[in-house]
Amino acid sequence: MNNLHQELKEFIIETMNLEDITAAEIGDEMPLFGDEGLGLDSIDALELVLALKKKYQVVLEANDPATRENLASVAALARLINSRQA
Repeated sequence: MNNLHQELKEFIIETMNLEDITAAEIGDEMPLFGDEGLGLDSIDALELVLALKKKYQVVLEANDPATRENLASVAALARLINSRQA
């Protein structure tokens, strides 16, 4: 497993206070939002964006259409972080 993926899973669990789920239960391509995945909502998205900015210095703009895609899954977040840190 990609180290960044594992780190992001643990980061999401901690940031979102997801006490009833483990990193192993989060698939790399599992949707983070909506009923099919972790079930995060728009308030969670705001918290996650702020936490990502603080930890990874990644800025996501609310009016940027790519933001929704970048927050779709752990794999999408990892691609974003890797591209911004390259």
